[in-house]
This record gives sequence, structure tokens and C-alpha cells, in this order.
Amino acid sequence: MLAGGNIPERNRPPMTPPDRLRALLAEPGFVVMPAVWDGLSAKLAAKAGFPTAFLSGSCVAASRLGGPDLDLISFPEMLDSLTMVRAAAPETLVLADGDHGYGNAMNVQRTVRAYGRAGAAAVLIEDKVTPRALTSAGKPCLPREMVRMKIRAAVQAAKDSGILVMARTDCRPTLGLEEALARIGMYVEEGADILFLDSPENEEEVRAAVAAAQGRPSFAVLSPGAKRETPTQRRAAELGLKIGTYPTGLLSPVAAGILAGLAAHAAGEAEASSALLPPELRSLLGYGDYEAAAKAFTLPE
Repeated sequence: MLAGGNIPERNRPPMTPPDRLRALLAEPGFVVMPAVWDGLSAKLAAKAGFPTAFLSGSCVAASRLGGPDLDLISFPEMLDSLTMVRAAAPETLVLADGDHGYGNAMNVQRTVRAYGRAGAAAVLIEDKVTPRALTSAGKPCLPREMVRMKIRAAVQAAKDSGILVMARTDCRPTLGLEEALARIGMYVEEGADILFLDSPENEEEVRAAVAAAQGRPSFAVLSPGAKRETPTQRRAAELGLKIGTYPTGLLSPVAAGILAGLAAHAAGEAEASSALLPPELRSLLGYGDYEAAAKAFTLPE
């Protein structure tokens, strides 16, 4: 046996995605997670040098349904999207949106275990009521102790794969800041790894949420346009936030690009002025990589 029980580097098992995300979050600096939804968006984010990405439910709803983020996307659709993202960018550390867990505490456990088996590094579970009321207004949330059981179930199920649990509260607009902070404290008690206060009204509320997380990483949505505090990356880091994502940051330019292409067609043109040149597009899509890999299986003439 080696002194001190040290394991030689060559004999150590490879780090899992959750292990790698924990290590990344332990490093100094603010972590930006681009919001992705399919193979192409995940691949391009990885090529741009981002080690992590957020599989956003709102982006998946937009891309798969052409619709709004109003709990219309199902568990199988999100799991399929996670599989696509992982296949296209296998080294990317994916935080997968688990919404409300798609049901009760037992459904939460099924969601967490499935995401863990699929290779997600972390999973988001929130406290909204499901099924939601038939309106886009407001985010009614479950009673606090019912939410406790869902987060407890998630943390227990996460032990199978080591996947990190990010616990989110949406109750700030409906139940107030005090209740939201109490829920973050409860999430810490239950063992959540990452904390998320949705819709803080100002910087003071952001600081209060970070304090309630008791040293565990805090996550924020930084896309502008909604009724929430959206600091810059630099200011977010100064406020104590650790992770930020931009759900509209890639989706909105993609939608704008499609509209530009359609307008070009309507004007009798082949493509919009913003379109990538054909060689650049082929390179991004991996045509050259395919040809190189296929040579090993090509029969001689």
C-alpha cells in the first residue's frame, strides 16, 4: 500500500461531470453558462470556449414548440434535449432545467436520477405549483414544507450519480422576500448544492439571497427585459453571485437571424447579409471532422 493511502494518478477513476463542476465552482471567478437547447447551440458554445452550459427550459420550449415558457414542455422532451446536447458537446458541464420535477416528490426523484444517468452535471428544481393555472401571469408556489419534501427527494436521488442539485424559489413576487430567503435557508438545510432566488428586485435583495445561501454558490438569470435585477457579469461577481445565465442571449439572435433570412428570401435574395459564408458554416457543422473520421472505414478503390 502507498504511504498515506495515495492512489497513483493513472489508477484514479476519471472525474464525473458533477465532480468537474464542483471543482470549477471551487475556483475563483464568475461562471457564465450560455443557455442552450440543442446540438448546434451546445456545440457552438463549446467551440467558443465555454466549459459549462444551461439547458434552458424556456429555450427548449421556444425551439421545440415555437411557444412560450409556460410549463408546456414535458419531462421526455427535456430529457431528449439533454441527450442531444450531451452528444454534440460531451465535455460540456450541463446544468439541466428540471422545472418543478414534473410532479410530486417521487416524480422529482425520477427526474433527478434520469438526468444524472444522462450525464448532466447539475439539475434545477423549483417550487412553482404544477399544473400551473391557465394564465401567463404570476408564479404561484407550493407551501414551504411541501417544497422541502421535493428538495429532500432531489438531494436523496442525486446521491446515485453525484449530480448537483440547484434549488430555485420563484416566490419573491407572490409571497415576498422574507419567505424567499427562508426557502433558500431551508434548501441549504436540505443539502442543495446551488441556490437560486428568481426575480430579485434590487441589489440589496441579491446580497440577502447570497447571504442566505451560507457560502454555497448562488445562480442568477441576467437576461434583460423582465422585472428583476439584472447586473452585469462584473457587478454580479461583486454582489457575491457565482453563476449567471442568459436565456435570451443566444435564442434572440437566432430568431433575429431566421427573420433576416426570411426577409431576404421575400426580397428575392439567397440569404441575409449576416449569413455565414458556406465554408465557415460547413466547418462549424463538422464536415471536415466527418471526412477525417470516415477514412478509417473507407474501402480502397
